[in-house]
Amino acid sequence: MRILSGIQPSGGLHIGNYFGMMKPMIEYQEVSELYCFIVNFHAMTTVRDGKRLAWGTIQVALDFLALGLDPDKAIFWVQSDVPEVTELTWILNNITPVGLLLRSHSYKEKIDQGLSPNHGLLSYPVLMAADILLYQAHRVPVGKDQQQHLEITRDIAMKFNNTYGETFIIPEAEINPNVPLVVGTDGRKMSKSYDNTIEIFCKEEDLRKKIARIVTDSTPVSEPKNPETCNLFINLSLFMNEEEKADLAERYRRGGLKYSDVKQELFERMWEYFRPAREKRAELEKNLDYIREILKSGAEKAREKATPTINLVRKKVGVIY
Repeated sequence: MRILSGIQPSGGLHIGNYFGMMKPMIEYQEVSELYCFIVNFHAMTTVRDGKRLAWGTIQVALDFLALGLDPDKAIFWVQSDVPEVTELTWILNNITPVGLLLRSHSYKEKIDQGLSPNHGLLSYPVLMAADILLYQAHRVPVGKDQQQHLEITRDIAMKFNNTYGETFIIPEAEINPNVPLVVGTDGRKMSKSYDNTIEIFCKEEDLRKKIARIVTDSTPVSEPKNPETCNLFINLSLFMNEEEKADLAERYRRGGLKYSDVKQELFERMWEYFRPAREKRAELEKNLDYIREILKSGAEKAREKATPTINLVRKKVGVIY
């Protein structure tokens, strides 16, 4: 089973990235053929500072490797290091209906947030389709917010196959019901675009400040509280086993619980949880050339996997003559 997913280097990675995508992907490397890459072309829709994008790419690589991704068990590379993906994107652009792209919920949301309605933002799903189809991925782990993009990928693949003959595997979305909800400091979904994130590798004092900003209700200390609607409970639960979560929920319901105490517990749990990764990252950061070598080697492996597909596509569409 070939599993594929990517992550943008558009800012510091947070616990929503970790529990929603990174942790499941790292676990897949033990049981599947894993393709994991840094989607720096996609990040260009929001990042317009070249130095920031380049440094952010290295930072994401450091984060993933520190958290347990093994380049000997997975193919790990940077999107732009495989030029075949942009060639396939152009080819797919020529069979992709504009109306299909205009119906993208993500495109509409980004425009509503004030982003410029440029071609890169509109054709984002086509580049995503090229990423997936180039490697003939079977399954693509996605969150619900990315499910429509995967459906667009399937539509594009089926249209290409109908037009030129069987070429691409039709990928399946994998939405893991066990992936937990991660809310930001304001109670909305944790997202860089909302500026409500808690970064995995932020400094100790910054972590304390971010956790202190988590929004809570005004229920008096002595009164019972509802754990199911509490942002603190939701995120502290990420670092607990089932027995610990049940005990915490009981503490909420019987009253007398201070939110400040829960925030302190969240800080302590999170700081300790990521301690090994933090120490490994500090070591990796001493040799960035080693990180670049890992990414270069990963790109070579990815290109080797991509070559049969792009050659087949070239032959099908007639650019090999």
